[in-house]
Amino acid sequence: MSKKKKKVINHGVGEGVILKMKADIQEFFSQPIQVKMDSAQLPDSIEGYGQAFVVSEEQKLDWGDMLFIITQPINRRNVGLWPKIPSSFRATLEQYSTELEKLARCLLTSMARNLGLESEKLLTTFNEGLQGMRMNYYPPCEQANKVIGLAPHSDGSGLTLLTQVNEVQGLQIRKDGKWVPIHPIQGAFIVNIGDMIEIMSNGEYKSIEHRAIVNHKKERLSIAAFHNPNANVMIGPLPDILIKDQKQQAAKYKSISHQDYMKLAGKIKLDGKDKGFIHHMKIQTE
Repeated sequence: MSKKKKKVINHGVGEGVILKMKADIQEFFSQPIQVKMDSAQLPDSIEGYGQAFVVSEEQKLDWGDMLFIITQPINRRNVGLWPKIPSSFRATLEQYSTELEKLARCLLTSMARNLGLESEKLLTTFNEGLQGMRMNYYPPCEQANKVIGLAPHSDGSGLTLLTQVNEVQGLQIRKDGKWVPIHPIQGAFIVNIGDMIEIMSNGEYKSIEHRAIVNHKKERLSIAAFHNPNANVMIGPLPDILIKDQKQQAAKYKSISHQDYMKLAGKIKLDGKDKGFIHHMKIQTE
């Protein structure tokens, strides 16, 4: 597997599972606001229906709504926030979550081999890790050039699997200082490397800075599934990564507890500068 953003096809996730998830997401966001607010975020939480990283009434918000749900492990679920309409939503999300967890584990195994590690080395750090689903709705805007659907950032998580709900293009990645559009392919998943994987691979994999722009005529919907390591895992370069050809390599990133990582990441606003949080984890050398 290349150490860049990739689109994955022939991934084993049933077409029917994907189509049903897309249909239920579209139906949820088409409901009146009063219905969607049954799944509204609780105070000081991003889980539920609303927006992420709202810190003041004066800030300029992203042009979009989201529904964020923790899906794995089961004991972390808050099913009270799972939509009741459509009635099939919960069962659909359950199946979709399970299938994407299998796919993520398969990709992590391949990534470990690509790094020259034993196939289980990366995967074991994600056992009993957190999976969260962010379902995005970006309404059209006549002055689309004056708003942003999702501000530039790199994902603070480990591995993200993204699917387009409809065929409206809006995802862009920064490459060589320019924003490059990613065109959706029917049935494919877009794989985003997150900051955690960049750190754990000591920079062999790079997290991807990306953003979402808004269409001036059509709505856009997408689903991002974030996969994180186990809460007991230290976030830092893997020891086996730092040994190459029997020689110890220098760590390029700090090692901190998963809990401290999440606390620090939560304090840093999405601002698109130097991939946000990753800058704070780099070891500065003279």
